[in-house]
Amino acid sequence: MRFMTLVVFLWSLFFVAASHAAPLESTDEVGRLLSDGNLLSRIGDVSNQVEAKATQLVVGALGFLGVPYRRGGTDAERGFDCSGFVRAIYQQTAGLLLPRSASQQAAATEKIDKNELKPGDLVFFNTMRRAFSHVGIYVGNGKFIHAPKPGGEVRVEDLGASYWAKRFDGARRVLLDTSVADPKPQ
Repeated sequence: MRFMTLVVFLWSLFFVAASHAAPLESTDEVGRLLSDGNLLSRIGDVSNQVEAKATQLVVGALGFLGVPYRRGGTDAERGFDCSGFVRAIYQQTAGLLLPRSASQQAAATEKIDKNELKPGDLVFFNTMRRAFSHVGIYVGNGKFIHAPKPGGEVRVEDLGASYWAKRFDGARRVLLDTSVADPKPQ
């Protein structure tokens, strides 16, 4: 969130500076960074890297469609439960080790509004009469992928479907530039 605020701020400064008829001859640090042009290309590079990671994550997740649900499952050979699926995808595609349970994953990630969802974000549901009891990965266009329940398989579903809409508990973003690890066992 802080990164995006910085990007918006810098872009707005760039457009204000670009709207002047005369070139900017600023001695302040921000003016020098913007007139250099290198900062803007670096911001673009970072943005492209984040989008590429999200695409990798979604494509990686889609590769597990049809893998059976298994309570406590953490791999494709034996099957996944919801948080085991999310954890495996993030570990394999982004190199991040998320906590094991859905509620721990919610606590370890950044809260976002539903209207801010981007592919790769996590979506949480109250499916067991307790907050954050189920998790999936947002894939875009109002859809998410998850390991649903015993007897089910990894599949894509619509966030707007009545069942999921009633149980929606919130959205979270995994910050790809930081490592999120399991909490220490007690």
